[in-house]
Amino acid sequence: MRTRLALAAALALTSGACGLGELFNGDRVNPEVPTWVNRPGAVMDVFVRRTLTAPSRTVGEDWERGRPEIDPMHARVFIGSADHGLYALRAGDGSTIWRFETLGVVQSEPLYDPEMDYVYFGSHDGALYCVRAADGGLVYRFDTGAEVARKPVRFGERLFFSNGADHLFAIDRRTGKQHWQVHRTPALGMEIGGHAGASFDPTLGMVFMAYSDGHVIAYDARDGSEKWTPVDLSADAEQSAGDAPRYLDVDTTPVIDHTTDAGGKPTAVVYVASYAGGVFALEARTGARLWSLPAVAGVTDLLLFHEPAHRPHPQGPDKGGPMVPEKKVLIASSATTGLQGIDPVDGRVLWADKLPEGGMTAPVAVAGAIMLGTTRYGLFLISPRDGKVIDSVDLGSGFALVPAAFGARAYTMTNAGTFLGVAIRPPLPPRSKKRG
Repeated sequence: MRTRLALAAALALTSGACGLGELFNGDRVNPEVPTWVNRPGAVMDVFVRRTLTAPSRTVGEDWERGRPEIDPMHARVFIGSADHGLYALRAGDGSTIWRFETLGVVQSEPLYDPEMDYVYFGSHDGALYCVRAADGGLVYRFDTGAEVARKPVRFGERLFFSNGADHLFAIDRRTGKQHWQVHRTPALGMEIGGHAGASFDPTLGMVFMAYSDGHVIAYDARDGSEKWTPVDLSADAEQSAGDAPRYLDVDTTPVIDHTTDAGGKPTAVVYVASYAGGVFALEARTGARLWSLPAVAGVTDLLLFHEPAHRPHPQGPDKGGPMVPEKKVLIASSATTGLQGIDPVDGRVLWADKLPEGGMTAPVAVAGAIMLGTTRYGLFLISPRDGKVIDSVDLGSGFALVPAAFGARAYTMTNAGTFLGVAIRPPLPPRSKKRG
């Protein structure tokens, strides 16, 4: 395992421009090209920069959380703000198409429904909203009684989503009519801010959810019945500490992976993390533990990075070589132990980056690399193979909002309410020097 110092100081802001026609062109970089190795610099170009959040509408400390949603077909970006609004922006220049007002801050990740041309999103006023993507007109408002800060998931005619009071809901996507709901009593004592979101697997027909009392449960998507006995991820931490851990929370949205076991048999795995107990891999059908990593505590977000099998780049040093096998890396973002690259097969830590002062956002995959924001040192692009920093952008106000990416484009917003569109311009692998 390699351990590095905190992420390097941010580079100078670079700027650029792109036309709408090339906006979502990812041909210049994709996961099939060999992943990043060296730090070339000048890889991230800011092509959109505008003030979005109305300062007069925000209350308290400057924080913009949540995550944008991208509609590539219509070149739109949907993003919530601390000024109580959900915005629909033009992806090419960041100009406003419409704004929808709620009764609380909107710090959730919206879900775009291309079939209905609807946008579903949560607000801290305790509701899930459905609005028309074309003009922002309200379709329905579903009141849950607590903040909705995670992205809904959709399957067929149903939406599955959670709120901050440990409720899980299944509703009709067209009308908002409730099909079922389940609830767990929140843990006693102090909790980490935020909550987990729901995950759905269509192959298994199961919804996976994690709760503030340290448990993970799988439900039948049809009626909300439990598919396996609740798994307590905080039990080991409680035994080792001799009493109840201070923070029992499992705030990570479960990550589902379809893979093969040691005998080559297809299997489904759920990755999830407890703030006190570490990272876990569970068998999706039964909840049986496959491995655990208690040393990586304080995890609030997980990302399964997948690099497909590919041939070496024709201009790279390994051109003409054999196929490069696929690679998966589980990326864990921790408030106490930093950013970790984990082997999803056995839970080994492959690399670790120490936590920058002030913390970091959840990581996202973009153009064969990993992007994340830091609250004090800007926006970073990182290699998923070894955790090395490739490039960065810093506007001086930090990032708590998770970026969203499509192809070689990413969108995010600073804590001061500045909306950014960032283009990733990768270098080609170095050419081999000719002899003679």
